[in-house]
Amino acid sequence: MTIDPADLRPQARADNQDPALFGQTPSQTVGPFFHYGLPWRGGADLVGRSDMGARPELMPEAHYVLNLSSPTGTPEGQVIEVTGRVLDGQGAVVPDAMVEIWQANAAGRYRSRDDARQEVPIDPHFVGFGRSATDEEGRYRFRTIMPGRVPGPANGLQAPHLAVSIFARGLLRRLATRIYFEGADGNDTDPVLALVPPERRATLIAVQGAPGVWSLDLVLQGERETVMFDL
Repeated sequence: MTIDPADLRPQARADNQDPALFGQTPSQTVGPFFHYGLPWRGGADLVGRSDMGARPELMPEAHYVLNLSSPTGTPEGQVIEVTGRVLDGQGAVVPDAMVEIWQANAAGRYRSRDDARQEVPIDPHFVGFGRSATDEEGRYRFRTIMPGRVPGPANGLQAPHLAVSIFARGLLRRLATRIYFEGADGNDTDPVLALVPPERRATLIAVQGAPGVWSLDLVLQGERETVMFDL
């Protein structure tokens, strides 16, 4: 008797590799967790003692173990507020993002071992680092000091700016950008700003509304996308 080899082959097993049963595994964005897991109360207030930065309403008080920042004194310099919204490519607000800043003090020196310039004083009351969760309207807000100018390439000075990182759902890596200030000394000669096409520089420049309050929306995609830097 002749046996057809096809008769000896078992039927294909219907398991999790069978697209007829399951199809493509559904995807899921990263997060959301940045806006309640990483900021702390006072983390967006680099000048005083407040609860700016975190959103304690997202968790019970008994579970909120992050304490307020504890400044050691009043920093030198002009106190400013920097605010704006985080927007996605469709113009919708991102209510669960986190914005992080790093900056020099009013004299233009960073609180870092990498900035060893003895001729520029360290402000013992100013750290220069902060985090702000976005609220339900996608808004971030910092209270800080207008930064001084820091050295740049070819022994020049950079314009006052904040180094900014953006963390949000769907982002596997942080987005890095800067916030400059409209009308500030050095904007016209800043070596980093000069790398940005003139028609896109406005995406990096905060404008002053009320006295001492500077605003800039951070747009993640689309026609008005904020210029991001590849670090």
